[in-house]
Amino acid sequence: MGRHSQVRPRRSHARVLTALGLPVAALLIAGADVQRPVEQAAAPAVAGPEAAPLPGMELVAAAPVGVAPTSGPSGTRVQWVASRAAVRQPQILPAGLAPEQGLQVKTILVARAVSAIFPEIRSIGGVRQDPLPWHPNGLAIDVMIPNASSAEGIALGNQIVAFAMKNAERFSLQDCIWRGVYYTPGGGRAGGYGHYDHVHITTHGGGYPTGGEVYYR
Repeated sequence: MGRHSQVRPRRSHARVLTALGLPVAALLIAGADVQRPVEQAAAPAVAGPEAAPLPGMELVAAAPVGVAPTSGPSGTRVQWVASRAAVRQPQILPAGLAPEQGLQVKTILVARAVSAIFPEIRSIGGVRQDPLPWHPNGLAIDVMIPNASSAEGIALGNQIVAFAMKNAERFSLQDCIWRGVYYTPGGGRAGGYGHYDHVHITTHGGGYPTGGEVYYR
């Protein structure tokens, strides 16, 4: 017999797995069940289909599941573990510093988020009389900055603007104004707008609350 006629045909991967007592489907499940990005797995920031969560949601490792022990060639136990992840339960945002009477839902969301994430803030203004429509219509808040002219105050205001801009889609953000600069989500900036002692944040509103809204961090 020739050398080639003595070569044994290779077993398919399916036959090897069957010999180990492990269905092929088990590995397919383990390979498909991978960690998803936080943006896709988190809960909505406001009750409703269009809203999204704030940063702070994260994936944490869960206990291994889908263990299928088999016996290996040397008698040792071989474990096939399907690695999974569990989403940490979202935290409900309580009422913040801003008076919420007359504010629209997206404005309430950003006000509560700023209150929760920036404990240095002690005062947030909401609805007030103004010749422009933003404050009277519940579309804007004023985040008052402690020691606004100090290096620490300026840095804090900058952080709040950056936070609002980063979450522009979630907050349905229209603009921020801080230290004479007008910021928009599209990157537009302009000078000469005042606001040196507070960060002005305007949203597109999202409608007035009906009483059943839940706001998530």
